[in-house]
Amino acid sequence: MREFLLVPAALALTASAAMAEGLPGVSDGPGPNMVITVAAADGTEKGTITLDLYEDKAPNHVARLIELAESGAYDGVVFHRVIDGFMAQTGDVEFGKQDGDTARAGMGGSDLPDLKAEFGDVSFQQGTVGMARSQNPDSANSQFFIDLAPATFLDGEYTAVGQLVDGWDVLNDIKKGDPDANGAVDDPDYMLSVTIEK
Repeated sequence: MREFLLVPAALALTASAAMAEGLPGVSDGPGPNMVITVAAADGTEKGTITLDLYEDKAPNHVARLIELAESGAYDGVVFHRVIDGFMAQTGDVEFGKQDGDTARAGMGGSDLPDLKAEFGDVSFQQGTVGMARSQNPDSANSQFFIDLAPATFLDGEYTAVGQLVDGWDVLNDIKKGDPDANGAVDDPDYMLSVTIEK
């Protein structure tokens, strides 16, 4: 089974560790929006984050996110890989369910076909949402990540699908993983519910 990684941990650590409460100048675009309620491993709600999806820039990837969210596939999926100063990754609907065995989280996808890359001109900055993939550029499926800091070395290499526009404090509070284990998280936070607002 393939593993959906962004970049080797050594490169990930080159990203700026600067964090902000919010980003000036970032506003909600035309949407649709993905609203994620984040919960701790014990089920305690931590708050919500809102992602403005780039339907015009990555229509096929955004359609996939919407399809999985509206079907309930993302509900209960863990943030299996979270690297402080880089990004929080989730979306493994196959192996990442919070109430199951998440030992293989990050290695699966959905039962839908992989997607052809939709690289564009979006630069990966704090709060940018991108699709995780294997070494094959056309292998994104269900997993996605949200940048915790600028990561411009991902530009043109990963499909950008949106921007976090609300819930910076919740994003920054997602439980971080072990840097010596490429960000793997013990008792990870998870997406309690994921809804789409059009």
